[in-house]
Amino acid sequence: MTQAAGEIRVLTSLTGVAAGDWDALHDGANPFVAHAFLSGLELHGCLREDWGWTPRHLTLWRDGTLVAAAPAYAKTNSHGEFVFDHAWARAYAQYGRDYFPKLLCAVPYSPVTGPRLLASDAHDRRALADALQALARAAGWSSAHVNFHASAEGDAFDADWLARIDVQYHWRNPGDWSTFDDYLGAMDHKHRKNIRQERAKVARAGVTFRVLHGDEASDDDLATMYRFYLQTFAEYGNSPALTLDFLRHLAATMPRQLVLVLADLGDTPIAGALCLRGADTLYGRYWGAIATLPGLHFETCYYQGIDYCLRMGLRHFEPGAQGEHKLARGFLPTLVHSRHWVADPAFREALRNWCGQEAEAVRAHAATLAAASPFRGAGP
Repeated sequence: MTQAAGEIRVLTSLTGVAAGDWDALHDGANPFVAHAFLSGLELHGCLREDWGWTPRHLTLWRDGTLVAAAPAYAKTNSHGEFVFDHAWARAYAQYGRDYFPKLLCAVPYSPVTGPRLLASDAHDRRALADALQALARAAGWSSAHVNFHASAEGDAFDADWLARIDVQYHWRNPGDWSTFDDYLGAMDHKHRKNIRQERAKVARAGVTFRVLHGDEASDDDLATMYRFYLQTFAEYGNSPALTLDFLRHLAATMPRQLVLVLADLGDTPIAGALCLRGADTLYGRYWGAIATLPGLHFETCYYQGIDYCLRMGLRHFEPGAQGEHKLARGFLPTLVHSRHWVADPAFREALRNWCGQEAEAVRAHAATLAAASPFRGAGP
């Protein structure tokens, strides 16, 4: 595809672009759009066509130089997306239409807000958004979607793109917390007491914790974390997408951005959480355990992460999608965004009304949740 802004090329693998050229398009603050992360998924068996993921990365070139890009995939299902459009697919099927394939601009398996239209200026971001539409239209696909995009990218989408929002629970340091006690001190008595009791139960059970970056973790540590990951997926009857080789790849290529929290009982690891670190944010992604102890999940997944943020001076902690139980532990409701272009004009307008009603309900729910904040006064 050729545009006035340059030439659009569709890549079926990130091996088609140098890591340095790709990473020059973003500021490095978000680890999920790094070439190492995205290419690692492709190279180490995490993306398979039979799971519905086929790379179709959009790149914009000008005078032989890569100037903008968007990680994108042809999808034959909605697996691993976290922005749920199953009702849309059913509506299409009821009218004898095919919803799949569709085009998705996102980071696979990662409900994490971040840049999706990687470009240095607004003009090139709009060119990428237009190219997503053009690619879906040329392929005869039902739609194009951009999930968990940064709010600053909203201006890149014209009126044909439908906006959706959802709620996640994020921890934020207002700037004056340097210790865990500072964080607890901002809470009301009930919630502060509950958290202290939860942490005390884990400590009394004799559990200790190791927090390791990728270059500090042994291969046994990586394999242990992977076993915990597999355990969680087995318990829920889901198919694990990540591979041990992918974890090894992250440890080698993103050594200070991979963060493992391992819980030990004596000499035996019993639980773990896998996180990624950005410039000012810790992202909790996966957890697993082979023991059931009171408070173990909360300590491993939340309190150890908060401690890490306070030690390292990180301002934000995003522990993953969903989970109202996070609210009582200081993770406040935060809106996340996605955009959706639907090729059929009649469906698009019907869905526009649906999205408007959904947004109204989500905002009302977020306001209700915010009113139940555990923090005294206005909170952080």
